[in-house]
Formats: sequence, structure tokens, C-alpha cells
Amino acid sequence: MRPTVSFGRALGVALALMLLATPVLATAPTLPAPARLLFDVGRNKLITADSVDTLRQPASLTKLMTLYLTFEALRDGRLHWNDRLPISANAESMPPFKFAIGVGNSITVREAVEGMIVISANDAAVAVAEHLGGSVPAFAQMMTDTAHRLGMRHTTFRNPTGLSDPKHLTTARDMATLALALMRDFPEHFHFFSQKYIVFRGMKLRGHNFVMNRVPAVNGMKTGYTSASGYSVVTSAEQGDTRLIGVIIGADSARDRDTTMAQMIEAHLPPLPPDAPSDLRLRDMAGNVPLPRPQPLRGEHDTR
Repeated sequence: MRPTVSFGRALGVALALMLLATPVLATAPTLPAPARLLFDVGRNKLITADSVDTLRQPASLTKLMTLYLTFEALRDGRLHWNDRLPISANAESMPPFKFAIGVGNSITVREAVEGMIVISANDAAVAVAEHLGGSVPAFAQMMTDTAHRLGMRHTTFRNPTGLSDPKHLTTARDMATLALALMRDFPEHFHFFSQKYIVFRGMKLRGHNFVMNRVPAVNGMKTGYTSASGYSVVTSAEQGDTRLIGVIIGADSARDRDTTMAQMIEAHLPPLPPDAPSDLRLRDMAGNVPLPRPQPLRGEHDTR
């Protein structure tokens, strides 16, 4: 029997207690101050909560949900790692970053997963969406339905890529919920988020999640940027018995985003013992990250 830990509900309770009744915005026409969240997974403790319930466009953080649905399809047998996904004219029309291999060619599911995580490949995300949903709008509805099922109460997806749409909105709190759900439901796939580069058909393609280069305890997850969203990142870190999830949405620059996230993470990591291994990897978290259950908002305490 898998061990159970009750901090999933504690995430919702902690967020509820620490968030003042910040009104949820209908749209995000201008960039407010960045949203920042840091959650200590093992201690069920919200450490930082800054505008975490303000609606924002998530840019390529969106692909975390596209990946969640991909992993679901792999688990259920609707996809296999070596299945081929055709690149349609719609997929090929996506702006960079993308594989750009041409209409009518195809990528494997594994290439799509690695491409979405490492280089944020928009054509790969659309190829997955069209295969699983039949169309981008249908897949976007699947994404939204899954978000609500996971407890992401304020999230609405309009596409699998995160390209700008005024109705494509989420919150830092919901992104933390999604990160925890990925850990809980697909621990066997979590290692993909730590990849710094991929080799695609002989080409070495480097990612741009530079927080992993700055803090050894960071073991992934995903960056994002559009002009409508600002610079964003979801980060996982582990050191000793401490596991942290950080979210920043809407920083002014990649440098500000990465520096702020590194500072948040490093300030709350325990010291390493003298004999600690240099290779810090996420342990198997199966059964240790129950699905978050957000509670009704009652109030906020800003712990900046």
C-alpha cells in the first residue's frame, strides 16, 4: 500500500490562511507586480505568498498541463513513447521556439515531451494537442477540465502552448497545484524536467532554465515568456529532507526572474552535510505528494 501524507490539503489551507481577499482579475491587460510563491512541500508550509491569486497569462508554463495530459495518455495506453505525431500546417505555423521540421513530417512522443520541456517547442505542443484532442480548441477544453479537476479553480486554457490570449489565464497558486500534481501522479517521468539540453536528430539543443545552473538543489521544471505575461518560472528543488516548489509569474526580465527564484530557494534550503553527494536528484515521490485540495479563501499574510 502506498504511503499517504496529508500535506495536500495543508497547501490549500496554508494558502487560504495566508492570502488576503485579493480580487481575482477578469483580464490581465497590463503587467502588475510579479506573483511569487514558495511552498515547503514536506512541512506543508507556504513560505512566500505575493499576488498568488491574481490572474495572469502563464506563457509556456502552460505546457506543464500539456505534459500532464501527455503523461496521462502514456499511462492509459492512448500514447506510446515511439508513436509518431504528424506536424500539421497549424503546428508548423507556430512561432519559435519549435522544431521546425516542416509540414507532413513527424516527431515521436518522446521528442515532443523533451522538446516541450527543454526548448518549449510550440509545434510539439500543437502536435500533441491535435493528436489527443482532435483539435486545439478541443484539447484546450480538456486542459481546462483537467485543471479544475486538479483544484486549479481560477485557470482557463485556450491553447496548449501559452501563446498570448486574453482569456488564457492562471494564477501562481494554480501553477503550484499543477507542479505538485505532476510530482504526485507521474514521479516516473519527473526526471524529464531536469534536462538542460536534448539531442534532436543530431543537433544539441540547449534549454533556458538557468535556475538549474545557479542552484544545485534545483531539479527542474519550466520557464515561460510572452510580452503579455512577462518572465515566469515554476521551480522544484530538493536538499536533504526539504522539498520546495517555487513560482514566479510576470518578472520584468529573465535575469530578475532567475535571481529572485534562486534567492527564494537558497534562503530556505538546509545546509548540506559535509559528506553530501554532489548529484542531488529528486527521490521517487510516488505516494508522497497527494493532490492539493484548495480551500475557500479567507485571508492572507504576506511573508515577503
